[in-house]
Amino acid sequence: MQEETNPEGARPLRLGANYTPSRGWFHSWQDFSADEVRRDLESIAKLGLDHIRVFPLWPELQPSRTLIRRKAVQDVGTVVDIAAEFGLDASVDVLQGHLSSFDFLPAWVGSWHRRNIFTDPEVVEAEAGLVRALAAELSGRPNALGLTVGNETNQFAAPWHPDPHAISGEEAGNWLSTLLGAAKAAWPGGTHQHSFDDSALFNEDMPFTARHAATLGDVSTVHSWVFGGAGQRYGEHHPALVHFADYLVQFVTAFAADPARPVWVQEVGAPAPWVAAGDAADFAAATVRNLVGSPNLWGITWWCSHDVGRGLGDFPELEYSLGLLDSDRRPKPAGLAVAGLAGELRRTPPAAVVRKDAMVIALDDEHSTAGRGRYAVTGEFFDTWLQAAVAGQPPALVLESRAADPAYLAARGITDIIGTSRSLRK
Repeated sequence: MQEETNPEGARPLRLGANYTPSRGWFHSWQDFSADEVRRDLESIAKLGLDHIRVFPLWPELQPSRTLIRRKAVQDVGTVVDIAAEFGLDASVDVLQGHLSSFDFLPAWVGSWHRRNIFTDPEVVEAEAGLVRALAAELSGRPNALGLTVGNETNQFAAPWHPDPHAISGEEAGNWLSTLLGAAKAAWPGGTHQHSFDDSALFNEDMPFTARHAATLGDVSTVHSWVFGGAGQRYGEHHPALVHFADYLVQFVTAFAADPARPVWVQEVGAPAPWVAAGDAADFAAATVRNLVGSPNLWGITWWCSHDVGRGLGDFPELEYSLGLLDSDRRPKPAGLAVAGLAGELRRTPPAAVVRKDAMVIALDDEHSTAGRGRYAVTGEFFDTWLQAAVAGQPPALVLESRAADPAYLAARGITDIIGTSRSLRK
């Protein structure tokens, strides 16, 4: 038998939503309404979810390098307080950054004032100041979980970005270490992390790497989007779509120095057209069920809480339908499915499932991005992993440098190495 269920490993699994305001989307920070937030968060809590992720916009918080708006910071605290009214914990992102195809960089890093957001010393110090300001505001609130550096900030370093802030891999690590260090110093009890799209794991031109993902911050995060390749390659209804999030969890786990390092599926959603509206509920249920047995999984945060209203223009079409609730705060089929899962997981916390079989990630340099493309959903390695997953025995993943380390393998419960990617190279 490839998998073993550990009955002693039953533990609460967090299930929440990325909070997208139903009125005005994130532009609502400009005319903040506690009453609207209260209605939104009540509708989220009624689904039985236990946490939200909050996205204040960087230009609203820090419109000048030397000005952090006190009222804007207090508004973030108010959202966290309202969350507490409904039994919701809250994690807050700092540098927004990038959201749903729109970039929100403050004027003092662009155009005539163009400076690199990752390497310019004055910019980085200002960013750290914003980290400290939010930490000071939130750290005393019992339902505040911690800070995320920002939403998929790695995208600004991508050479395919329209206005890239070019950096090296070393500079990417230094930037993350600086801001995460500022968060931990200002809020020692918080759980702080950074987030990224999967180009940091699989794209060889991206300076942010899987090593950064799995070693910096208190937890590893995963953003699972099937529009990044799985949907295009396999099409609707293919099992690859509902297993992809689990594959990402296994991938970042392989790069972690600590075998028990927690992983947070910080974003996962059902994007059209790769997941049709009528299939969203089944997609949500299957994706969550394929994840819940991972021994180191902290939680799952669905993208997103509420649909973007049709009155807002120029979004990619899929963004208008990703919510668990519509823009009138009514639960959609996916929302009802997730609500059912939340109740089920609360009544019967999932047991950890030890994956005894492992496939080996073989890289010539485990600290760089070289060779990572072989492990994307377009490659033979993923096909081999998926075949086992569909058969009900999804393998763990392990780095080649650790595949012969008995202590490490024992810590993860791995007993059998079933394949190496070196044998899959052309």
